[in-house]
Amino acid sequence: MEPFPNDIVETRHMTLAHPPDEITLDSGVKLGPIQVAYETYGQLNEARANAVLVCHALSGDAHVAGRHSPDDAKPGWWDNMVGPGKGIDTDKYFVICSNILGGCKGTTGPGSINPATGRCYGLDFPVITVGDMVKVQYALMQHLGIEKLLCVIGGSLGGMQALEWAVRYPDAVESVVLLATSHSNGAQQIAFDAVGRNAIWADPGFQQGNYEQEAGPRKGLAIARMLAHITYLSDRSMHRKFGRTLRDSETLGYRFGSEFSVETYLDYQGERFVNRFDANTYLYVTKAMDYFDIAAGFDSLDASLARVKAKTLVVSFTSDWLFPPYMSQEIVYSLARNGKTVSYCNVKSDAGHDAFLLEVDELSRLVSGFLIHTLHPERVCENCPPKQCEGRDAPSPESVMSRPRRVDYDMIVNLVDEDCRVLDIGCSEGELLCRLQRNKNVTGMGMEVDQELITRCIACGIPAIHGDIDKGLSQLPDNSFDYVLLSMTLQVIKKPDLALREMLRVGRKCIVSFPNFGHWKVRSTLIFKGRAPVTAHLPYSWYETPNRHVLTVRDFHVFCRELGIHIEREIFLHRIGEVRLLPNLRAEEALYVLTMPGNGAR
Repeated sequence: MEPFPNDIVETRHMTLAHPPDEITLDSGVKLGPIQVAYETYGQLNEARANAVLVCHALSGDAHVAGRHSPDDAKPGWWDNMVGPGKGIDTDKYFVICSNILGGCKGTTGPGSINPATGRCYGLDFPVITVGDMVKVQYALMQHLGIEKLLCVIGGSLGGMQALEWAVRYPDAVESVVLLATSHSNGAQQIAFDAVGRNAIWADPGFQQGNYEQEAGPRKGLAIARMLAHITYLSDRSMHRKFGRTLRDSETLGYRFGSEFSVETYLDYQGERFVNRFDANTYLYVTKAMDYFDIAAGFDSLDASLARVKAKTLVVSFTSDWLFPPYMSQEIVYSLARNGKTVSYCNVKSDAGHDAFLLEVDELSRLVSGFLIHTLHPERVCENCPPKQCEGRDAPSPESVMSRPRRVDYDMIVNLVDEDCRVLDIGCSEGELLCRLQRNKNVTGMGMEVDQELITRCIACGIPAIHGDIDKGLSQLPDNSFDYVLLSMTLQVIKKPDLALREMLRVGRKCIVSFPNFGHWKVRSTLIFKGRAPVTAHLPYSWYETPNRHVLTVRDFHVFCRELGIHIEREIFLHRIGEVRLLPNLRAEEALYVLTMPGNGAR
């Protein structure tokens, strides 16, 4: 398993499932022998613990990176992500990518020879599932001598395979990365696939699947690809790339045919696709996607994902309308309800579904950090003092605090019990959670609304969910955490009453800190200067501040009384320690331990 020099790789082949040891498919049909095409990159370490399996999408293949020869015009389909020093660093990891079962790039599929007849399978090939694809991948890993994968990663259909790995073989994978995917194909996805398949069936060249490659259903397959390609883009990206521009003309031709740039682009995509892909494979693979439902055979999605043992990173993209972000979020919150280690980022992008192939810079930061902390869980987080995260000197506008030392963090670390579950809302870069993990051995999860901060948090190995407390915590069950933390964020959120009620529902105790707007410096600035204050605790000018609410220590006491919240403990702070006398006047910030009577807090 030596690496290939000078970026040159080769596709290897292995034959599995020789009779009588065929693989039993989910349909009950036995299939074998099965040839698998695969490529490898990097070196397997001595412990055989650094293997990363990349799963490709519908039109992909085993050639994920590098070139087959110096004359190749294009490298592998994810070359910008896989390689030395890249997001999936082949200097650190042994990367494997195989063509899926049912494919047309070297792995057994409908275009392969049926040993029973000596002819191509065609439509005699059995209908397959995503689970069947993963069974073959698992058999390949066994033949390669890899008992446990460090990670399985994939986008779209590849993400479905990665999720299937986590549920079907929970002890065989340390982590999974799910990009632009879903736990099941919905009605819209099935509808698009059905139209594509009908276009192929309606082509006279299809001939019930028994066609010669040179004379197959080229028009039908091209139309299927054109339709699918539209779903990979977004309205904004199409407008930016094409608009209403004409191709090779400045005026309308008053004729039928492709005149607009977007039409000729789709023509090109369709023609290019039929020259490299098989129509029968398109039928089988899209059907497998339509059949995919990770909850099938279980009572619910939560019941199926209860089997997961792998750390999970889920990434969606804001403009993806083929697999919209809510589909990823359903996976995320199901894992969270099951108490699994999960991180999530919804990346802002105009690229649509194709963003998982195009937003390489952001993905590289997320995936590289996630992988290195999976390989080395003892690795020191870059957020930890005394070293600050890169870019700390330019805080996000969503970040309230900008000073290097957080006195409230010191207090919170002392207040939280050891070996408990903690949710940190507004977790920023994850410094507090990191300190709690190191000092109190907590099982922690963060929630942060700012994409840059959530990226830094995940890249530093801190489990965190890209989400907004203002939208509630309804996806999480009651008392699922021992502590819910809200540090220097209360004054930022839109509905603090809703937030605190939800926090005290999902957590037995809540620790809240906020800047005290009743501090004497704030009062004196207003009285003597007639201006909105700017202090170390309130570092923003009035026109750029994220603060929505102005509250004092006394305000918070009244607020808690009206909501029926019990104040278990209160601590008042300034920059050098605690304040015990006249806290509403002298405290720069306040910290409270809260409970809700009747919620089972100890």
